[in-house]
Amino acid sequence: MANDCNIDKKQVRELKYLNKDFSGFRQNLVNYAKNYFPDIYNDFNESSPGMMFIEMASYVGDVLSYYVDNQMKESLLIHAEERSNVIDLARALGYKTKPTVPSVVNISLYQVVPVSKTDSEPDMRYAMQISAGMEIATDNNVIFMTQEPVDFRVNTQKSPRETTIYKVDDTYGNPEYYLLKKDVNAVAGEVKTETFTFGEPEKYTRIKLGDNKVISILDVKDEAGNVWYEVPYLAQDNIFEEVINNWATDPEMSEYNYDAPYILKLRRTARRFTTHIDENNMTQLWFGAGISTQPDEVIVPNPENIGIGLPYGNTAANYMNGTSYVDIAFDPVNTMFTRAYGQAPNDETLTVRYLSGGGLVSNVPARTIKSITTKNAYLDEDGLNQSQVDVVKNSLAVINLEPAVGGRSEENVEEIRYNALSHYASQNRAVTREDYIARVYAMPQKFGSIAKAYLDKDEQYWMQTVGTHEIKNPLAINLYALAYDDNKNCMAPTEMTKKNLQTYLSNYRMLTDAINLKTAHIINIGVEVAVMPRPGYQNKEVILRVIDKLKCIFEIDNWSINEPIILPKIATQLDSVEGVQTIKNLRIVNNWDENLGYSGNIYDIKTATKDGVIYPSMDPSVFEVKYPDRDIKARIVGY
Repeated sequence: MANDCNIDKKQVRELKYLNKDFSGFRQNLVNYAKNYFPDIYNDFNESSPGMMFIEMASYVGDVLSYYVDNQMKESLLIHAEERSNVIDLARALGYKTKPTVPSVVNISLYQVVPVSKTDSEPDMRYAMQISAGMEIATDNNVIFMTQEPVDFRVNTQKSPRETTIYKVDDTYGNPEYYLLKKDVNAVAGEVKTETFTFGEPEKYTRIKLGDNKVISILDVKDEAGNVWYEVPYLAQDNIFEEVINNWATDPEMSEYNYDAPYILKLRRTARRFTTHIDENNMTQLWFGAGISTQPDEVIVPNPENIGIGLPYGNTAANYMNGTSYVDIAFDPVNTMFTRAYGQAPNDETLTVRYLSGGGLVSNVPARTIKSITTKNAYLDEDGLNQSQVDVVKNSLAVINLEPAVGGRSEENVEEIRYNALSHYASQNRAVTREDYIARVYAMPQKFGSIAKAYLDKDEQYWMQTVGTHEIKNPLAINLYALAYDDNKNCMAPTEMTKKNLQTYLSNYRMLTDAINLKTAHIINIGVEVAVMPRPGYQNKEVILRVIDKLKCIFEIDNWSINEPIILPKIATQLDSVEGVQTIKNLRIVNNWDENLGYSGNIYDIKTATKDGVIYPSMDPSVFEVKYPDRDIKARIVGY
């Protein structure tokens, strides 16, 4: 073997790796030939055969260098330009692109009801119930779809109803029909259906929908009625399931269906899929890798049978050859047959229903959505007059009193890039206090409404299982929440709302976080103010303006849990009211008498006041003016 140390250093060629383009390669090759082959070739004329080969080599180097640089650039989200690459990189960060964005609009629904025979009030037996998904359209056939059910029978803070006289009789002028009005949100889109037939199961099967304007997947079902659920990623086996809150579903919680019409539950399922958007805005459905045809029997897993049914599982052969399966992904629901990434369709037909539409064309002007395509209306006709029933059914009408806005076409490359970076930073997890509060407010109202939320560390003590030493729980979080009643006054959330909130947060909280759901305290207060008016203003007018200003200041939407009352700030706002010269006295009092409708919480306002600031209690609480008409008082004082 030759000794490398004896190699003549003059034989080592000096190579330069800084050239990146055609001219750089060409010049370096020419210099190389001049330095190392001066006696063999020295004709570097443009038309010489040697220059032809040098330029051809430079051309190849330039092309290869370009593609290496381009591939490097396209592998970085911040520099990628190809739409397909940007979509794939965004998907790797957990962000899904949107092929289209629908416009949203508030729709006004109307129907008439006859007058009651016993009095002059509307006969609410004729009030209809409209299911969610009613299709309405414009004259240009832009389809919209309602998002929530509408029940004309109820009139609550969350679902107000307007009632006006529609028709009076010609003889006495008494009401004959009343007009009922309710509002509901709608999105631009129409329901479309496609079916796909599968044979032998294949790992990670993919199907593509034949529409490039898919807003969302409504449902996927097989011929047996089994539902396939959409998940963010195939490894997620927990999904949220919405169950109607009635007596048959949950007898104990059905009494709260006025506040939470749906029960939120976590369900584990192998029938799941993810959606992906390709560079042509076509929506694809990706299924899992589970292809086991053996029955999913309930077997208690133990070291003797775990992995049975798998080619690499717990078998005698694997014991004999020493095969280890400790790094194999087993399904946590069924450790006998792996479906850790979902089940693949097997010899069945899947029906996919999806919402299609949106885009810029869905931004329509006001008063253009007038026709009803699909009513989805229900009326119990038992005991009702048939002629009046026909009038009521034919009276259902819709219109948009405001324009539909928000619709737009697909995201461009730059939008996908920066939306993905923003999405990656959030990680869809609740980490900070602000994350938890935002997630609480994001829970859909059909599972119960949370009006106010506040988080604090759990300062309570708990006993260890061993010993008697008391220590604090550093990982416990107290979540204080309040809801609104029909009059928009603060109240404790119902048990159903708390249960749904606990289920909802379980999919977003950190594993080490323990959340205690609690109710914040309500401190009812009254406001008394003495006003010195400006000369030339009517005292009553000034008083009314001051009271209206105080009502706006103490509007409950403007106050958060544990927010202090800053008296100088309120006085400054009152000084700006027209006709007010100065505020002589501003006083906050505690109203606590339960017999008068207050919360019953007694709070020492005087002790809690320091330097013009009224601080809340140590226990999280909110200041509320429950009855503004009687709890806000103003009087005129002189010089």
